[in-house]
Amino acid sequence: MAQQAKMTIDKDFVIGEVDERIYGSFIEHLGRAVYGGIYETDHPTADEQGFRGDVLSLVKELQVPIVRYPGGNFVSGYNWEDGVGPVDKRPRRLELAWRTVEPNWIGFNEFMDWCRKAGTDAMMAVNLGTRGIDDARNLIEYSNHPSGSYWSDLRRSHGYEKPHNVKTWCLGNEMDGPWQIGNKTSVEYGRLANEAGKAMKWVDPSIELVACGSSARTMPTFPDWEATVLDLTYDTADYISIHQYYGNPKKDTPNFLAQSVGMDSFINTVIATCDYVQAKKRSKKQMLLSFDEWNVWFHSNEQDRKLEPWTIAPPQLEDVYTHEDALVVGCMLISLLKRADRVKMACLAQLVNVIAPIMTRNGGPAWKQTIFYPFLHASVYGRGKVLVPLVKSPKYDSSEYTDVPYLEAIAVYREEQEEVTIFAVNRHTDEALPLDIDLRSFGAGSIVEHVVLEHEDLKATNTEEFPDRVKPHSAGNAVWSDNGHIEATLAKASWNVIRLKLQ
Repeated sequence: MAQQAKMTIDKDFVIGEVDERIYGSFIEHLGRAVYGGIYETDHPTADEQGFRGDVLSLVKELQVPIVRYPGGNFVSGYNWEDGVGPVDKRPRRLELAWRTVEPNWIGFNEFMDWCRKAGTDAMMAVNLGTRGIDDARNLIEYSNHPSGSYWSDLRRSHGYEKPHNVKTWCLGNEMDGPWQIGNKTSVEYGRLANEAGKAMKWVDPSIELVACGSSARTMPTFPDWEATVLDLTYDTADYISIHQYYGNPKKDTPNFLAQSVGMDSFINTVIATCDYVQAKKRSKKQMLLSFDEWNVWFHSNEQDRKLEPWTIAPPQLEDVYTHEDALVVGCMLISLLKRADRVKMACLAQLVNVIAPIMTRNGGPAWKQTIFYPFLHASVYGRGKVLVPLVKSPKYDSSEYTDVPYLEAIAVYREEQEEVTIFAVNRHTDEALPLDIDLRSFGAGSIVEHVVLEHEDLKATNTEEFPDRVKPHSAGNAVWSDNGHIEATLAKASWNVIRLKLQ
């Protein structure tokens, strides 16, 4: 058994309050995310609008507070007007980002209807690739202005008398990427984003705007991109975006499980860049982060290269997730919580079928992938104050990182409910990890449950035939002792949720 790890938390040492939008997700017109995912008119569970009821139930279970839409790379070539008005009059378009045909059966208004049914808000993106200021101001007028203008009255003529009042808007998507339609330099993008954002806020001053940060930590322009874009948009934008995906194509599990160490560094570098620009401008405004694309993504890459172009909703980016992927997602969630003072929104990309926690078969069932569970646990139990984690852990070196702690952990304190939840991952693939947690500042309490996600096979997956192969149990062994400590043994390669009730 590995050397003992220790964690000390104090109720007065607070990192920040969790913004519930950190548990957001993402639906793009890509693959079967929309058609066959949230929408399938002839599915046995479909409602009167064609939305799949089984998928809606799983989304509600995750308690997703905000969903980014309609992209992603898709938005940089999207004319939003194609997706409003009578469906039988909407055009079919060649969709260049993913080389498919977009039928526009689902558009802005239908997505807003779906959000209401799912109990979530929308994070809308505007096209700053092929379009710009005019498109952005028209869309927000259509969405948010009550009536008495061309675009707001057009919305009313489409059957939506009341404005949608979407409050969160992305100023384009990944504009630093050469794969992006309308790819721009940081100066080109920063100027356009600022002017589009100004016009949008003149239409509706209550909205919040997200400027595009780097598409990944590995981009050659990172973090100069952030410094320039923020310099040009600081007074208009409220958030800078941050995107990152991880994979294990080399089958190097210890290094794969260490990837959130790089995520911590990525977040901290973006925060430092934000603070540099704030100091440079002598501004009182603190820039916040929207980590609005994150996940594991690599399994489907080879499969997608073989797809025929110009079809409707082909099976793109359908990663089938393993147990080790769930552990990495758990570590990434902990990374987000560790900077809850600055990361106020985040979107697991994506929600259904496309690199997603929920999978479906057209005409068939929906089921939970392995990564569903850490996301569910964090969303349901990870709301409150994030506490400073003082962690001592045995460490290891991977092929990319040194001094990687076997224990990755964070605690969230819900003061009004008198609850503390500890999320912890044991990265050790061969040995259990003894853990001592010092909670003396909280006084007395008891263990509600110790949930564990574990499996003997790191490559185990959930499928339509075996949807419960990897699922959590509540047989963890955490014990609260009289001296204000919790003693637990974290199973090898496990995700753990230790829920406490204070007295």
